[in-house]
Amino acid sequence: MNDMLHHPFVDNPGSPLPEIEGHISHGRFERVLRAGHFAVTTEIAPPDSADAEEVYARAELFDGAVDAINATDGSGANCHMSSVAVCALLSHIGYSPILQISCRDKNRIAIQGDILGAAAMGVCNVLALTGDDVSAGDHAEAKPVFDLDSISLLTTIKTMRDESRFMSGRHLDVAPKLFAGSSINPFVPPVESRVLQLKKKIDAGAQFIQSQYCFDMPVLKDMMKRAVDMGLAEKAFILPGVGTLASAKTANWLRTHVPGVHIPDAIIKRLEGAEKQKAEGQKICVELMQEVKEIEGVSGVHVMAYRQEEFVAEMVKESGVLEGRVPWAPEN
Repeated sequence: MNDMLHHPFVDNPGSPLPEIEGHISHGRFERVLRAGHFAVTTEIAPPDSADAEEVYARAELFDGAVDAINATDGSGANCHMSSVAVCALLSHIGYSPILQISCRDKNRIAIQGDILGAAAMGVCNVLALTGDDVSAGDHAEAKPVFDLDSISLLTTIKTMRDESRFMSGRHLDVAPKLFAGSSINPFVPPVESRVLQLKKKIDAGAQFIQSQYCFDMPVLKDMMKRAVDMGLAEKAFILPGVGTLASAKTANWLRTHVPGVHIPDAIIKRLEGAEKQKAEGQKICVELMQEVKEIEGVSGVHVMAYRQEEFVAEMVKESGVLEGRVPWAPEN
């Protein structure tokens, strides 16, 4: 079974899903969003292993709490099991994975091949990323590629899907049916320009957007107001990212060492003043989810919990953002 075949919204989950007008993929994630539900996504850190069971164990932590699971692609320029492989494994047993493609490591030939291969294995969602520089990771001697960037990758996906052809112009026998997305960081200065970058990605073909960590709600709300005023929230589904912080020390390290991560002083002070900092970090994440849900133009939330994945389901349920809806789980 895979994301295209096993679906809680149809009577017979073993039968192919029917075409729905306006839907690009056959996937569950797209259906949840287009049905008007507030969607919840999260991400899985691929293992440093060739063991499929490690992938399944990590995904199982999210059962019944999230609508889709991102498989990171060499996040932080560190090497792990490939995103294509993780997504194929998850799709095979019924999950709805989001394939991340980083332009850092592959040229357009390899990327287009991965797009076709992933779609053939039942993957329905793809997230186009430019990628972190190799100097940030554990293979600093690696040669970066950057043949494409996130904008040109989105255009490539759209061309393959909608025009049934490679970038070279060569015809595809069967086009990949993929729900395409990309990311945005509302906190990269000048912040006023972020909505223009958002527009570029949507114009290039992004149908959904996931953001980096959003701990500063006023800045996020300002960007979303601009996005709504420009009509962008009507053209793409926007899912701001939130996260849980294990401690004030962790928060300080993240904002100092990870490019693009912005954590306000007030969050740090709140963690420092807590008797149990990890629990306080989870409480903050729950509150952020609840606040994000009330922002006009938002379609869902992306929950990141590096090395705290076991708490994601609990935090999502405590937040109440699903309003009683239970996302897919293997027993459904």
